[in-house]
Amino acid sequence: QVQLVESGGGLVQPGGSLRLSCAASGLRFRLYTVGWFRQVPGKGSDFVASKDYRDGRTKYADSVTGRFTISRDNDKNTAYLEMNNLKPEDTAVYYCAISGRSRPSDSSDYPYWGQGTQVTVSS
Repeated sequence: QVQLVESGGGLVQPGGSLRLSCAASGLRFRLYTVGWFRQVPGKGSDFVASKDYRDGRTKYADSVTGRFTISRDNDKNTAYLEMNNLKPEDTAVYYCAISGRSRPSDSSDYPYWGQGTQVTVSS
């Protein structure tokens, strides 16, 4: 059974940093592209970042480019999202997801999702 468990969310002041983790089990993690998405109440999930399993290519939403970094440790079956210079508009539930596709185009290409972790940016 595939399971993704996020951790590392919390309350942080504007300008602060957080590192989210996503621990995967039940699959050969190194063969899956990892994505991070976020969602605020009343809206659909928005793409944040992804890291391709085949060539390691990373992709970011324009709103987080230069502030967020996605990485993965295949030996630990874990993905990370380093978030710096956080802004109030980054407040959301963050989800990790995995796809068996190289360069998935949108959230529908990710069949497996974690339960999410809340990130709140507020003074």
